[in-house]
Amino acid sequence: NMASPLHISMPTELLSILLLQAAIWGSDSFIVSGPSEPIVAKLGSETVLPCQVDPPMNVETMELRWFRSQYSEVVYAYRDGMAQVEEQLVDFKGRAELVKDYISEGKVAVRIHSLRVSDNGMYKCFFKRDNDFEEATLELKIISLGSGPHILMVGPEDEGIRLTCTGKGWFPQPEIQWKGEGGEKLPSLSEDETQDDDGLFQTEASIIIRDRSKREVSCSMKNPFFGQEQVETISIPESFFPRTSPWRAAFAVTFFMLLICLGAVVLLAWKKKQAKKRVQNAKDEKEKERQAKDWKKANLYAVDVSLDKNTAHRSLTISGDGKRVSLEKNVVQNSDASKTQGTGGSGTIFSAVGQNCFATGRYYWEVKVLGEKEMGHGARWALGICPETVNRTGWFVENTEKNFWLVAYKEGKVTTLTSKPESLSLRSYPERIGVFLDWEAGDLSFYNMVDGSHIYSYTGINFCGKFQPYFSLQGAGTSMTVCSASGQTENVPSSSAETSVTHLRNSDTDVPQETNTLLSP
Repeated sequence: NMASPLHISMPTELLSILLLQAAIWGSDSFIVSGPSEPIVAKLGSETVLPCQVDPPMNVETMELRWFRSQYSEVVYAYRDGMAQVEEQLVDFKGRAELVKDYISEGKVAVRIHSLRVSDNGMYKCFFKRDNDFEEATLELKIISLGSGPHILMVGPEDEGIRLTCTGKGWFPQPEIQWKGEGGEKLPSLSEDETQDDDGLFQTEASIIIRDRSKREVSCSMKNPFFGQEQVETISIPESFFPRTSPWRAAFAVTFFMLLICLGAVVLLAWKKKQAKKRVQNAKDEKEKERQAKDWKKANLYAVDVSLDKNTAHRSLTISGDGKRVSLEKNVVQNSDASKTQGTGGSGTIFSAVGQNCFATGRYYWEVKVLGEKEMGHGARWALGICPETVNRTGWFVENTEKNFWLVAYKEGKVTTLTSKPESLSLRSYPERIGVFLDWEAGDLSFYNMVDGSHIYSYTGINFCGKFQPYFSLQGAGTSMTVCSASGQTENVPSSSAETSVTHLRNSDTDVPQETNTLLSP
């Protein structure tokens, strides 16, 4: 190796940074970013949602789009030098405009007028030039400081005075706190809240004051995000407190006896419930045995997956039959710019895709990975599907926002690759993984074929275009093997095929849970 004067005159780390920066400047790629903190604005006012590209460039000829959770939910679209009003959601027509004073420097924003409660939430800005596109996520928080609090003395109750604290026109729901004369916090007896047609909260909290020394009580309502609060205080005359009843002791004894009787009733009910539970468990076991047979149906959708040598990173080795991919043991892990961002990794990601392209139907294949004890320090694997058109060169991210639908393993943990990766709790390490794709249902499920247990499911995916099996490795000596179609589904699960899964859409990661069957009709 020949040493250049540049290597001699500066540290190796600085040289690597300069070379990497020069590679980025010399390419046509760009990064889109927005504010890292939420944008806070008052109800009825206006605000801007700014985004910019890096490195700075003129974006006037690009396609610019601000949208909500899905690409089609357009807040504002700009293409061919003009607004695309026909694509805009009805709620934003006449309320959204483009601020392009610095468009030649890559800085643009959308201004929204007359803010509503429905405007609260997440947004995305999308920049596209030819076949290259990037996007950034922004959060808008709408606040409204409503009226109140107003304290009302309801009257004597349970040897004390009942007070209610009410307020309306708040957003988001305010935090309510009662305090005594000395500033000590008092717990609410109950809290109720409702939303009107405009989405604003009306709230009411109650408390019973029994201590005659606490004659001055205050109620405060505070916006949980903005921090501003409003307070009202009331003084309770001593004469308003009820007098002690002579029947108090008799009532206490009677109440104690009632508790004993209630405890006996509860015990009998519990024993009856346990008996029913044993009968139900027996029925559930039979149902699990029946549902386990559904796994054999996977043979109907088994597909012979082979790796595409032309798509593999130059440091990967593909076997002659296209079934095994491995990473050379002498590869240098920091020699390439294709590194993960936001996936928990710091080394180079080497990837390849299958020759198969899926655009409709159901498909099933299995992949064998290295045993957990065989995985070296820093080793990592990920598998699943990605679009045929995905960019896997330069700096790229493996997550659902970029249409990578994967599970990954590193440092003893199997995780999802969403915008907020989730560590999965498994019964055993999955040395053999079954992948089931149901295109029409928008489902992608992963199963541990060692013990037949469910690993994870992405559901509600909005597929667009063609998708391919995806494989990536990190760490010298790691490998994965695609099992032949004839050898798949030989390890059927020992539990029900009906499993709890998390619904994830292309740009929506916080959604409710429900059940999903592997091979639904």
